[in-house]
Amino acid sequence: MAHSKEHSSCNGHEHAAHNRSDKNGLSFAFWLNLFFSIVELIGGIFTNSTAIIADAFHDFMDAGAIGLAILMEKISGKKRTATFSYGYKRFSLLSALILSTFLLSGSIGMIVAAYNSFVNPKEVHSLGMLWLAVLGLAVNGAAFLRIKNGGHGHHHHGHSHGHNHNSESIMLHLLEDVLGWTAVLIGSVIIYFTGWNWIDGILAIGIALFIGYNAVKNLLNTLKVLLQSVPENVNIAQLKSELQNLKGVSNIHDVHVWTLDGSYNVGSLHAVINNNSATAKQEVMNNIVKLMQGFNIQHPTVQIETNENTCAFVSC
Repeated sequence: MAHSKEHSSCNGHEHAAHNRSDKNGLSFAFWLNLFFSIVELIGGIFTNSTAIIADAFHDFMDAGAIGLAILMEKISGKKRTATFSYGYKRFSLLSALILSTFLLSGSIGMIVAAYNSFVNPKEVHSLGMLWLAVLGLAVNGAAFLRIKNGGHGHHHHGHSHGHNHNSESIMLHLLEDVLGWTAVLIGSVIIYFTGWNWIDGILAIGIALFIGYNAVKNLLNTLKVLLQSVPENVNIAQLKSELQNLKGVSNIHDVHVWTLDGSYNVGSLHAVINNNSATAKQEVMNNIVKLMQGFNIQHPTVQIETNENTCAFVSC
């Protein structure tokens, strides 16, 4: 059973700096969302706006999510132990799972609240809504730019997408907030000029459906990783056919590829070779590992077999 030692050729210092700026961005976003959700809740009660209360809930959930993400990041960066032989990378999936479930239940709550606002219509203070929307745009826009420039300015290592889900998803949240506030801004102007209070409920439902849709999407992606599906950035059919064409390989079987956390992929396979000499073995071994790494598999494990019968396991 041979193993490739070549894990990450990434420059350590740069990576550390990258992670640091990312963490600062995350904690900034956490405090911002927490503080702002309180402002929003008070504003929502004063303006009588369901949409703003819904968004306050959304921001509060985001703050919780970011707090969870920071915590899980700390844990998932830990080294391997005897108990967790793959390390703690999967812990970040846990926060994604909890967060998506949170947001999904939240969006259902918002739809119920919006429905009630239709049943018992209430006067909405559109001018207050307008000012809150302007404030919301300014705050979320600033946070988005801060995280974008903080953690995402320099992606020139092989991990273009590998900047795990957390900061990516937080940027997405902030962008969604900006869009949500734009809608509230337009809605408040319409209510101001027409007095159509029901627009507030429509906005609340729109925000809720949007959050719910994204939560479901995230939930499904996280479950795919947990259920060890083949990562989207690995073409397993092409990998098999290229492995089969390598010089000295007579058969490839038992190919498994999965991902630890969505960015660190693990692969294993058995290769039957027709030449048993040590140098031939070594050469085939090196070629297979190199090929697997070229297919986005950061952690390849290869078992070399000399003829069809050496593999006595049932799994073959």
